[in-house]
Amino acid sequence: MNFPIPVRAVALDLDGTLLHTAPDLADAANRMLLALGRPTLPEALVMTYVGNGAARLVKRLLTGEMEAEPDAAAFEQAQDLFFEHYAEVLTRRSAPYPGAMEGVKQLHAVGYKLACITNKPERFTLPLLQAMDMLPYFSLVLSGDSLPRKKPDPLPLLHMAEMFGVSPAQMVMIGDSSADVDAARAAGCAAIAVSYGYNRGQPADMLGADAVIDSLQEAAFLLTCDPR
Repeated sequence: MNFPIPVRAVALDLDGTLLHTAPDLADAANRMLLALGRPTLPEALVMTYVGNGAARLVKRLLTGEMEAEPDAAAFEQAQDLFFEHYAEVLTRRSAPYPGAMEGVKQLHAVGYKLACITNKPERFTLPLLQAMDMLPYFSLVLSGDSLPRKKPDPLPLLHMAEMFGVSPAQMVMIGDSSADVDAARAAGCAAIAVSYGYNRGQPADMLGADAVIDSLQEAAFLLTCDPR
């Protein structure tokens, strides 16, 4: 793809793209594990479990595997504990990545319609964005429980296109994982990957995105505002 590309709307992932939330996620995860009488895990390992929503994170914490299914009753108990503890520590150590706030402000100032599309439950998404003073910049926030399906399904991006009155081809998805890139591809959007974040240790240039950036401040240089 030749840059700059003309777009009217930009979707941004939350965990691993806008915010470094792993410290608080790991804290909540280990509090949950301790309550269940299980050994705690290193933050670096918990980071590799992040990216497909809270339910999948809890399942990975219980099984130690990426796609395994734990006992249903054990999962329900663990998820309730995780939600309880995560609510307590939600904003203690989470913070915007370097350049994230500046990048959001730049994109907003240029005139792009901005959406935050995350697989995190809404009960945590909105308070986090509010605490980081980012919420006012987003015209739309779609969490993991906002719609029947979440990333890597294209539904959130297609819903965003409908809400903003643009075509998917006039949008770009910026994220840190295969879920973001796969959702963009399925929806017909351009995809930009950040070189940091929580991508299970895989290099960002292996995701198949149209471009890789080291900071959200670089995003505006890859895009041109399409007024159509």
